[in-house]
Amino acid sequence: MLIRQKPELTYGDVTPKEVYSNRRKFLCDMGIASAAAALAGKELYSLASPNLTAYATSKLNFVKGPFSTDEKITPINDVTHYNNFYEFGTDKSDPSKNAQNFKTTSWTVSVEGEVKSSRKFSMDELLKAAPLEERIYRHRCVERWSIVVPWIGYSLSAILKQFEPTAKAKYVAFQSYYDAGQMPQSKYTGLEYPYVEGLRMDEAMHPLTLLCVGMYGETLPNQDGAPVRIIVPWKYGYKSIKSIVKIKFQEKEPPTTWNNTSPNEYGFYSNVNPAVDHPRWSQATEHRLGELFSRKTLPFNGYADQVASLYNGMDLKKFH
Repeated sequence: MLIRQKPELTYGDVTPKEVYSNRRKFLCDMGIASAAAALAGKELYSLASPNLTAYATSKLNFVKGPFSTDEKITPINDVTHYNNFYEFGTDKSDPSKNAQNFKTTSWTVSVEGEVKSSRKFSMDELLKAAPLEERIYRHRCVERWSIVVPWIGYSLSAILKQFEPTAKAKYVAFQSYYDAGQMPQSKYTGLEYPYVEGLRMDEAMHPLTLLCVGMYGETLPNQDGAPVRIIVPWKYGYKSIKSIVKIKFQEKEPPTTWNNTSPNEYGFYSNVNPAVDHPRWSQATEHRLGELFSRKTLPFNGYADQVASLYNGMDLKKFH
């Protein structure tokens, strides 16, 4: 019988690789679901570590978040070993190899701009800001591949509203952590750093938009955006900014990394739209990792019922 106790460790204490097993316990004791294995079935059991499987089968209490898809979850090995994180290299396998020593201890996120008062938040404060949930979201990369992932976090709006943004706040800008010493591969990517992204205020406040601290019943791996990232499931993957250190409320549309780099290919909104081709390929189909055949891409990545109303009256080919 597994007896849960209040954790004595803070998030900063349990983040390092050498205490990785304690990271799982920390999340479990915070009251989230380590039931990803049960949701994914035997396929995930075979890929999960023994500790994760033990937690998943111990019937711990958890909150299953709203909007979850019932589609088959992508194997954890695919999601953690085939992904984009350009600070650690441009090849899909680079992040898993090059991010292992990325330091995420003593992490803070600063909040500034059009808010009542600016301040910095520790990871412990962010974790306690709202009840954590597990949400199974589908994701679509602009490079035509897709995944289904059980994320852990809460609606970004739960913490944004605590900052008391002013009437001038029309957009929310985000900035990733950047350290050339820890990310030497970044100098070969052709991008300017730190990586920046942004959302319109109503997009950021939508309940689907997730402030994410974990996946598959564990804290986030370094290569997937540890220790905290944003998930916007109806947009292409590059909008879901990783390893955030700054949130800024502002009146004007913020610059975004890929839009700055190639504005004809990457728009500010970046909503999944199979009717709008990338200049170098069609976006009408996608390849789900772990599957043999391609599938049709869905408008707004299948979340049209929830978010299409945000763009009423907009030309989604012009504002791509």
